[in-house]
Amino acid sequence: MRWLRFALIRVLSATAVLTVTAVAQVEGPVSTSALVRVEDKRGPEAPRIDISQVKVKFGNDDRRITAWNPVLSGSGHGQGTGVELAILIDDGLQSSFGRMLGDIQSFIQSLPQDVAVTVGYMQNGRVITEQGFTTEHDAAAKAVRLPTAQPGASASPYFCLSDFVKKWQPDGKAHIVLMITSGVDPYNGSTSPLNQSSPYVDAAKGDAQRAGVAVYSIYFTGAALRGMQASFSGQNYLTDVAAATGGTAYYLGTGNPPSFGPFLKQFSDALYDTYRVEFEGGGKGLQRFHVSVEGAKVSGPMMVQASPR
Repeated sequence: MRWLRFALIRVLSATAVLTVTAVAQVEGPVSTSALVRVEDKRGPEAPRIDISQVKVKFGNDDRRITAWNPVLSGSGHGQGTGVELAILIDDGLQSSFGRMLGDIQSFIQSLPQDVAVTVGYMQNGRVITEQGFTTEHDAAAKAVRLPTAQPGASASPYFCLSDFVKKWQPDGKAHIVLMITSGVDPYNGSTSPLNQSSPYVDAAKGDAQRAGVAVYSIYFTGAALRGMQASFSGQNYLTDVAAATGGTAYYLGTGNPPSFGPFLKQFSDALYDTYRVEFEGGGKGLQRFHVSVEGAKVSGPMMVQASPR
């Protein structure tokens, strides 16, 4: 019986060690990441930013930075992580959008090789694409066409954005959206400046944040809901989504720009100025996020999804 007692003690001790090891593995640091943009750097020859210059607050705590990498090669130092860029065009835009087709096609053809791009049209609450993400930029440019110009063709651009980002599978690349839309949410029920609270816009912001997607946009008038109030409402929503996700909303007054060229140049610079910061995260759900870089102005999403253990 004595030998049996000793054997039982050894088994229990081994079990305790395994349990402690398992707990230690579960409770160890969890890596979380976010896309951030250095706003006062321009183009592929931007000076290097060292990881020691970067600080992140996640939730209520300062977090240790574990990696800082450009998303495009030639941006700062080191190999880029790569980019998947979705250009989402509202199918309910005015037919005068046709004069912008050349600008968009030229932009796609000029993209760096480490950008995979897809062109999709927002229709009935979802995004329709002819092909997936591709680095064959000439082929992708051919997917750009005139919108149908049917009023309300997208249903709501925010339905489409939510649907699209939920289906985007994580692959280590930077996921970025460029929406071209009036930004008006017909389901809000009003374009009045006194009614600028839409649950569908809020849902799109949260969905993009959970997916780690930066959302940029270019304003262009829709075939319906025109006028100054509609411009104000749409631009207000687009700015809100961009600020929440670390992107930028581009527009020129309340009318349509004569060319997309200047906006696309700014957006191209923004791609080169984008980095992925990795840090010790933890927690659950969306957490408040703040990033700073010594000697530079930087922006990022307001909220970041905590990585699961």
